[in-house]
Amino acid sequence: MNSADPVVQQKAVLETEKRLLLIDKDQEEDECRTILNKTMISPPQASIKNAEEINSEAFLVSLEKDAKERAKKRRENKVIADALKKNGNEAFAKGDYETAVLHYSEGLKKLKDMKVLYTNRAQAYIKLGDYQKALVDCDWALKCDEKCTKAYFHMGKAHLALKNYSASRECYQKILEIDPKLQAQVKDCLNQIDLQEKAELQEKEAHELLNSGKNTAVTTKNLLETLSKPDQIPLFYAGGIEILTEMMTECTERTLFRTHNGFSIINDNEIVRRCFSTAGKDAVEETVCVSVLKLWQAVCTGNEENQCLLVMHPDMGRLLPSLLDSRVVTIRQQSLALLLQIAQTENGRSLILSHLDLTRLLEALVSFLDFPDKKANTAMGLLTDLALDKRFQDWFQACLPGVLPTLIGVLKKESKVTNPSALCQCIAIMGNLSANAATRRQMAGCEEFGDACLGFMVKCEEDMDLFREVMYTFLGLLMNLCLQSPFVSEAWATEVSRRCMVLLNSQDGGILTRAAGVLSRTLPSSLKIVEEALRAGVVKKMIKFLKTGGQTASHYAIKSLAICTNSCHEAREEVVQQDKKFSVLMKLLSSEDEILVGNAALCLGNCMEVPNAASSLLKTEIVKVLLKHAGGDAQKTTVQLNAGIALGKLCTADPRYVTQLRELHGLEILSSTVKHIKDS
Repeated sequence: MNSADPVVQQKAVLETEKRLLLIDKDQEEDECRTILNKTMISPPQASIKNAEEINSEAFLVSLEKDAKERAKKRRENKVIADALKKNGNEAFAKGDYETAVLHYSEGLKKLKDMKVLYTNRAQAYIKLGDYQKALVDCDWALKCDEKCTKAYFHMGKAHLALKNYSASRECYQKILEIDPKLQAQVKDCLNQIDLQEKAELQEKEAHELLNSGKNTAVTTKNLLETLSKPDQIPLFYAGGIEILTEMMTECTERTLFRTHNGFSIINDNEIVRRCFSTAGKDAVEETVCVSVLKLWQAVCTGNEENQCLLVMHPDMGRLLPSLLDSRVVTIRQQSLALLLQIAQTENGRSLILSHLDLTRLLEALVSFLDFPDKKANTAMGLLTDLALDKRFQDWFQACLPGVLPTLIGVLKKESKVTNPSALCQCIAIMGNLSANAATRRQMAGCEEFGDACLGFMVKCEEDMDLFREVMYTFLGLLMNLCLQSPFVSEAWATEVSRRCMVLLNSQDGGILTRAAGVLSRTLPSSLKIVEEALRAGVVKKMIKFLKTGGQTASHYAIKSLAICTNSCHEAREEVVQQDKKFSVLMKLLSSEDEILVGNAALCLGNCMEVPNAASSLLKTEIVKVLLKHAGGDAQKTTVQLNAGIALGKLCTADPRYVTQLRELHGLEILSSTVKHIKDS
C-alpha cells in the first residue's frame, strides 16, 4: 500500500478490504461492542522508515491470524463471563449482593464490553446503597449500547436515591424516547420522583417551622413525646391523640408528625395495639380505635408520603381490612373513610393493592351491602375503583377459588336486608371481571355459583319493582357466563332459558334486550331448550324484536331465529307464518351489519325448506340480493357461505330462480366465491 506504483497500491487496497471482510465475519458473534477506545493496529516505527521493504502480504496474513485468535479468545471469554453472570444472578436472588458484585466484576475482567454485567452490577450496587458506583456502571453500559433502557432505569433509580430529581427524570424520559411501549412503567417511576421531591420539600418546610418556634410545631413535637410514654391508661392515649388530630390542619404539621416518628409512636404502642386486637370492644377500646383512625385520616390528608408509611407498616395489611369488618359500626365507618381517602389518588390505590390483604378487603367491603344507608354505596364505589385496576384483576383471577364463596354469599343475601343500589354495583363488578375468559371459565365451572345465579334470578323476579336495575345488571353477568361452553350443566342452561323467556314479557327494554341476549347463547346448547322456547312463543317474540327493537336487540333476535330454524322444522314454519312475505328478513339482508346479514341469510335458507315458501319471493330481487352477498367482499366468510347456501336452497325449492341466477351470471360468481373461500 506504500508503493509508488498506483497499480500495486490499488491491488493492495483491494486485498486489504477482502481480508477485513473475512475478519468481520469471524467476529459476528460479538453481540456487544464498545463505541469508544477502539484499538488501532499499525506496524512498528522502525519498519515505517523502510516502508518500501514491507511485505504487505505477510502483514495482512499476520493481521488476519491475530484477528481470528482474538475472536476465538473472545468466544472463550464469553462462555466464562456468562457463567459468572449466572452465578451473580443466583447470589442476587438470595440477597447476597456483595457476592453478586464479585461475580459480575470477575465476568467483566473476561469481557469488558458485556453490558448486562454492568447493568446487573449497577442493580447490586443500588441494593448496597453505593449509588455513585451504580451510576458509573450505567455509564459503561451506555457506552456499550447507547439505547440500553435497563441502564437508564437503574441510573434513574440511583439519581433518585441521591435526590438528583432532574437527572432522574431525564433518565426515565430517555427510556420513553427509546421505547414508548414502556410508558406505564416510566409513569410509575416519574410518579415516585414527584412524591419523593414533594416529601423532601414538605420536610424542609416543617423543619423551618419547628426552628421558628411556632406553637403548633412545638406542640406537635411535645405531644408525640408525651404519647410515647408507656403503660398509661387507654383514655390517656385517646385524649392525647384527639388533641393531636385537631392540630393536623396544615401540611407542615402532618409532615412533622411523620418526621418525629408519629406512626411508630402510635402503631407500636402496646396499649393501642391491644385495643385494636380485642374482638369484642368495650366503650374505652372503641374510643381509642376511633381516635387513632381519625388521626390517621388527618395526617394522610393531602400527604402521600404519610399514606405510604401508614399502609406499608407491617401490621396494616392485616389490620385495616379487619377493622373494616369490625363488629363496631363506628370503627367500620372510620376505617372505610380512611381507605376512601387513600384511594383518591392513583398512588394510594396502588398502595392498597400492593400491601393490603385483598381477600379480606373484598370480604369486608362486600359486608357493607347489609347497610341500608349510603355507606354500602360508598364501599361498592371503592371496590369499583379498585376493580378497574389491572393488578386487582390479575389478583382476582389468580385467587378466584378462594374468593368465590364471598361472591356466592352476595348472590344468596336476603333481599329485604340488602341495599339494592349497592347490590347493583357489586353485581356490575362481577360482570366486568367475568369478561376475562379465564375468570369466566372458573365462575361457570363452579356448580354452587351457577345455582346461586338461578336463585338470584328467582329472588329478583319476586320483587321486580325493587330489583329491576339489579336484574338488568345481573343479566349482563349471565351473558358473559353463557359465553363459556360447556355450561354448568344442561339442566342449568334449560332453567336459565326458561327464566329468560319469562323476562321477555317485561315492559323494560333493557331487560328485554339482555334476556334475549342470554337466550341467544343458551339455545345452541340443547335441542330440548329450543323446543321449550318454541312452545313458549320465542319465534313470535323475536320477530317482534326485529320489527321494533334496536340494533343490539336485533342481533340477539336474528341469531335466536337462525338457531331455532336450523334445529326445528316447526320453527321454520312459524317464521314463514309470522313473516309471510319475508319483509323482515329482506330488510335485514339490506343492512350494512354483517352479523345481521349472515344470520338473516341462514334463517332465510332454512325457511326455504317449507313447502311453497320460496314462491312468495318471486316478485322480489332476492336472487340479486343474495348473489351480491355471496359474491361480495364481506370480512366474515359466513356471510358469503350463508348467502350461497340460501341461493342453493331457493333454486332447489323453485326452479324458476335458476333462470334468474343464470341471467345474472350467478353460477360463475358462486364458483369464483367458493374458490376464494377455499384459498383463504
